[in-house]
Amino acid sequence: MSLLRVGVLISGRGSNLQAILDAIARGELAAGVAVVGSNRADAAGLERARRAGVPTVVADRAEFPMRAERQARLLEALDAHDVELLVLAGFDEILGPALLGRFPGRVLNIHPSLLPAFGGGMHAARDALAYGVKVSGCTVHFVTADVDQGPIVLQAAVPVEEADDELALAARILEQEHRLLPHAVQLFAEGRLALEGRRVRILDAAALPAALG
Repeated sequence: MSLLRVGVLISGRGSNLQAILDAIARGELAAGVAVVGSNRADAAGLERARRAGVPTVVADRAEFPMRAERQARLLEALDAHDVELLVLAGFDEILGPALLGRFPGRVLNIHPSLLPAFGGGMHAARDALAYGVKVSGCTVHFVTADVDQGPIVLQAAVPVEEADDELALAARILEQEHRLLPHAVQLFAEGRLALEGRRVRILDAAALPAALG
């Protein structure tokens, strides 16, 4: 059986991309990263991809000032590499209708909060601390036109400690992101995600590790 061909979009350091690459290298993820795209030429994650021998494509804001232009360039590369699943791993743009239409039900995003709480922004850990929550975490969800409101695949809770600042909480959430995102991709690769309206049913959920069930 051929490996799932994954395209990953990033805008920054690419640590979640690295988590996917590492899971593949350990034999825990039956997929291959076919191409990595970015809307920022200086995204550090691009070098992670290059070190792993993964093709990259850049649609930088300076060269493509319109979002539709950038995403058309990225879509061209995704199509050229026969991508089957698109993963947003720290991509800081809302996907337009062209990309979403090309991958219906086949776009996963990782967000650093327990959605639907603190969605729609780029500083979820800061927002959680400001609100005074006692538990935060992260969510992998299918992407829809409604930002951060797509059906939830997996979540992991992270307790908020009394001494936490934004950096400390965000770092502990990121550890869980690195665990959760590759597992969600593997569930997709195994055909175990059944989308029923807003609910994602995980087939054979009894096989999940206790921390992910």
